[in-house]
Amino acid sequence: DAGVILVGVGAVEARALERAPHGLRWVAVGGARPAGGTPHAGVDNVAGARMATRHLLELGHRTVHHVPGPPDWPEAHERWAGWHRTLTAAGRVVPPVVGAAWDAASGYRLGRRLAADPAVTAILCANDRVALGVLRALHEAGRPAPDEVSVVGFDDTPEAAYFHPPLTTIRQDAGELGRRSLGMLLDHLAASPHESVPAGLIVDSELVIRSSTGRHRDFP
Repeated sequence: DAGVILVGVGAVEARALERAPHGLRWVAVGGARPAGGTPHAGVDNVAGARMATRHLLELGHRTVHHVPGPPDWPEAHERWAGWHRTLTAAGRVVPPVVGAAWDAASGYRLGRRLAADPAVTAILCANDRVALGVLRALHEAGRPAPDEVSVVGFDDTPEAAYFHPPLTTIRQDAGELGRRSLGMLLDHLAASPHESVPAGLIVDSELVIRSSTGRHRDFP
């Protein structure tokens, strides 16, 4: 039997998986969840965004603004959903989003718009690259993190600890996701046609607190 691990499944790849040859075993990692029972592994993006949003609310920020990723990315939608649900459950105002980004340049451009609004005191970014651009925009506007605005990223890239200031972010354990995805594929390859094998797994995300977040200036 043959097996394939496909990382970053988009809409095109998801449709291809649905037409995969009989007997070829797949595990899709991240991205869209294919129909037809194809096993899927991913990080808990919703829980990660929920943890980040709660962290900022617990620091006394009245609400949290969000720079989401592009809406056609499932991970971006899940992170948006975690942020939105957490604010709604807490009875806080859900601010309108100012745009979508995955890269630092777009984060910088959108960060300039957020920096111009004095009501913005906390920002959850779609990923760490976006956060890098937002941090620069805030610094140039005289509203640096964490004194004026707290910023949280997502992914915990190797560079995140060396941003200025070091970035609070949500860690995705890529190594654990890879190991468990491979284990899932091996289980499916070893299973008989009539044997039940788990069709999905979710790897927990983790809040890593560094120096880019702080208490709201009016918080006791």
